[in-house]
Amino acid sequence: MEKSRNTLLVTWDYTEMSENALLHAIRIGKHVNNNIRLVHIVEAAKVKNVLEKIENEFQEKIDELSKIYGYELQGIVLTGSIFKRIAEYANETDALMVIMGTHGIKGLQKYTGSWALKVIVGSSVPFLVIQDKPSSKDRFNSIVFPIDFKAENKEKLQWAIYLGKYFNSKVYLFKAPMTDKGLVKKVNRNLTFAVKFLIQNNLDYEIHTAKKSSKFARETLDFAIEKKADLILITTTKNISVADYLLGAPEQYIIANSNRIPVMCVNPRAAYINVGQFMWGSRSF
Repeated sequence: MEKSRNTLLVTWDYTEMSENALLHAIRIGKHVNNNIRLVHIVEAAKVKNVLEKIENEFQEKIDELSKIYGYELQGIVLTGSIFKRIAEYANETDALMVIMGTHGIKGLQKYTGSWALKVIVGSSVPFLVIQDKPSSKDRFNSIVFPIDFKAENKEKLQWAIYLGKYFNSKVYLFKAPMTDKGLVKKVNRNLTFAVKFLIQNNLDYEIHTAKKSSKFARETLDFAIEKKADLILITTTKNISVADYLLGAPEQYIIANSNRIPVMCVNPRAAYINVGQFMWGSRSF
């Protein structure tokens, strides 16, 4: 991994969800020795002549939280749209991942699409989307890793290995069932690739198969509940469109799951890490 990418960005809006996201960041940071930077977004039209005051108040909050949690925190105030500015900032800086709290898909979002997904799309670093504070566990014991026929499965595998090695996690490979011979080959190719690198990195794993490909997102979530998963690792829809937001891309269902399981989202063909250097059994990333 690029050594300069060592900062966990936490979206902050002074809500309980923001503080839950911070607690997740601190749990990860203590294991991986990350910097943690809180990012507060304000609309440019609302900060005319008061930006300095907002920044000072935010710094006071950063200092308070640093003392409460015993972790030196950073903070930055950005102006712009939350749907663009966070991803832009993550792409430009030393961010390893973004940790964001969400209330799921409620109210107006049922008609306009998931706000969380709109923030995530366009980022070259993964988003860890959470709904609750961390469990009493000090690590991700189990990670559910759905596998289908798409080539993008390989991009999220690096994150299963990264988290798995630091947290000594077990990875549950959940395979989509296919009837088309060509798609079966692609699924099995992705499965073989994943198993190879999990073994090479000494990570424990199990392989399971869903029953219906048409309900793969639903079955993935049911499986995660059954295994008491601490994390579900997915890729977002490639070239996502307005229709996907309105009609519901499969990942929206998982991100907003009612069991409030944390979900890491990796955008296809946007990961900045060289897959090869990440997976060859070395921990010096």
